[in-house]
Amino acid sequence: MTVIAMAIASCRAGPEPLRQRGATLVYVLCLLVVVLLLGVSAAQMALQGEKAARGERDRHIAFQAAEEALLDAQNDIEGLPGAPGRSSLFAPDSAAGFLDGCGEAGSGQLGLCLAAAKGMPPPWLAMALDAPDGASGNRFVPHGHYTGAAMQTGQGYLPFRRPRYLIELLPFHAPGEEAGTPEGKLLNPSYLYRITAIGFGAQESTQVVLQSYYRKAAAGAGP
Repeated sequence: MTVIAMAIASCRAGPEPLRQRGATLVYVLCLLVVVLLLGVSAAQMALQGEKAARGERDRHIAFQAAEEALLDAQNDIEGLPGAPGRSSLFAPDSAAGFLDGCGEAGSGQLGLCLAAAKGMPPPWLAMALDAPDGASGNRFVPHGHYTGAAMQTGQGYLPFRRPRYLIELLPFHAPGEEAGTPEGKLLNPSYLYRITAIGFGAQESTQVVLQSYYRKAAAGAGP
C-alpha cells in the first residue's frame, strides 16, 4: 500500500513542474521576439541616418559645384589675366552677342540669352537643366568652357559631371528710374546679367540650382 500511495502521489505532483517549464519557454520566446524587433528597428534607424548623411553630403557637393559655376560665369563676363573669356561681348550698355532662345555651341555665343517675351517662361525654365552636354537644345555653358578653369569630376566624392551656367540679359534701371519703363523707352539703356547655374553631386540625381544677378562696371568706372 505504501508503494502504491507513493506512486499515486508522484503522478499527482508530476504535471505541475511540466506546466511551469512550458510557461518559461513561452516567456523566453516572447522576450527573444521583442529583442529581435528592437534590433531590427535600431538597424533600420541607423541605415536611415546613414542614408540621410550621404544625401546631405551629396547636396553640399552639388551646392559647391553650382557656386563654382556662378564664379566661372562671372570670370567669363569680366575676363581673367591670360584667360579673357568672352569679356569683350559684355558691356553694361550693349546687348550685342545675346540671342533669342540663347546662343548655340560653336558660335561663341553659347549660353547668352535675351530676356523672354512678356508672358513666356525665362530661358532657364524653358530648357532641360540636366540635359547631357552636347545634347540637342542644350544651351548651357560647361564649367571652364571659356575660362579654362579645371574641375575634376566622376570619381569618389567629386561631382558626377561639370556644372554649367546660362547668362540672361536683363534691363538695368538706375536709381530713381521707373522700374516698369519698357526697355525700348529707357533714356540711357543699360543692362545686367542673371546667371543661372546648376551643380551635380556625386550622384547625378542630386542637383542644386543657384542664381545670381551681376552687373559689369563701365570701362574706367572702377569696381
